[in-house]
Parts: sequence; structure tokens; C-alpha cells
Amino acid sequence: MESLLSEKGLRLLLVTEDEQFAQTLYKYLTPLGYNMDMASSGTAGWKRASSNSYDALLIDIALSGMDGLTLCRRLRDEVGLETPIIMFMDGESLEAKVLGLNWGADVFINKSADMREFEAVVRAVVRRMGARQGSRRLSWAGLELDPHMHTVTCDGVPLTLRPTAFTILARLMRQAPGVVSRKDLEYEIYGDFPPDSDSLRTHIHSLRRALQEAGRPILKTVTHVGFRLTPWPPAEASAPASQQ
Repeated sequence: MESLLSEKGLRLLLVTEDEQFAQTLYKYLTPLGYNMDMASSGTAGWKRASSNSYDALLIDIALSGMDGLTLCRRLRDEVGLETPIIMFMDGESLEAKVLGLNWGADVFINKSADMREFEAVVRAVVRRMGARQGSRRLSWAGLELDPHMHTVTCDGVPLTLRPTAFTILARLMRQAPGVVSRKDLEYEIYGDFPPDSDSLRTHIHSLRRALQEAGRPILKTVTHVGFRLTPWPPAEASAPASQQ
């Protein structure tokens, strides 16, 4: 069996009301290095998935408050979430599976599957997403970021950023205009071992100053939560004078 060492620290959100199934997953995945988070209803899953960052979502079809298929569709359509979604089947029909795939699920797997197969599926979908995101150009508010070439431009003018500021900007652009929590940014930069000092503050200050000097004061602090990039120009600035 392939080792997980190269992918330690993957963050997973499990959305299920099946406590026994959840315990089985936790027991198997946690020792392998996965960081597990859980929501026990569709509504709770919606709140967590739409406001936090995960490497993959593990969603049961049978949920109260909001069924798994609806949760998947809303995360794709309303939030624009690109995180891989693995959905669990437990006797559902082929029609339900087809609907889920059409609504944005990446793969279905039976809840009775061997844990080794399930863990291999998780790694596969996360690896595919990483390959897509790693090479995809990002655009927001006149900024163009190329992860492959490690370049950023603002209205075509090159923007010089330090490596950590570049990483932060890429993370914010992938989720814009959504909020990225401080915890998620620290994880993006440092993985499982963030420094004791608040070095994130320094990197945010550096990025904010670079954006302001480029004429894009779009990096905003969301008090007690994290950071986000706002649209440019601001809505009030772009509205006709008669509507202001």
C-alpha cells in the first residue's frame, strides 16, 4: 500500500449523521495524518464548507436539514466551491448518482467499501485538484497570477511580491470574494507547524502595501475571522452619479 507521507496534513470535512461510520473513518484516517472536521447535518455542513477551507469534502447523501445532493449543488452553484467532493452511497439509485455527478460531485463510493480503497480515492481526487489549481492562471480585479511562472500583473504591469506574499495572494484569489480565515492562511504557508510569532501579520502588511501601491486597495481584514479580496472598482465607485 502506497504511503501517505507525501500528503500528510490534508484537511477533510466529513458531513454525516452516521456516528458509527464517522468513528470508523476517524479511526482509520487520523493515524495516517489527516486533519478531520465533522458536521452532523446538511445545514451544519453548509456552514462549515462555505466558510472554511478543506482539501476535500466527504458528504453522505442522507442528511437532515439539507440532503447531500442539495448541499453539493449549492456549494458549487452559490459559493463557487471547487474543493473535491466525495459522496457516500448506501443503496441509492443510479438516478441519484447521475444527479449528484451532474450537480458537482467528483466521485461516489459505497459506505461499505474497504477503508484502503476509500483513502486511495481521497488521495486521487485531491491530487487531481492540486494539479489543476497548480497550473491554472488566476484573475481578480485586474490582477493576473500565473502559479506556473510565479508572476503577478496588475492591469498588465508586473507586480513584485515576496514568495510568501505570492502564496497568500494566490490563496485569496482562489477564494475571492470569499473570506479566508487566519488559520487557513497559516496552514497554507506553514502546514501543520506554524511559528509561535504572528509572522502572518507581517506578510499581510507586505501584500497589502504592494497592492495599494499598484492601485488595488482590495485586501480587507474581516475582524476576528480572516481576510478577503474585494471587487475593483468598488460597487459604489462604479455606479452612475445619479444612483449614488
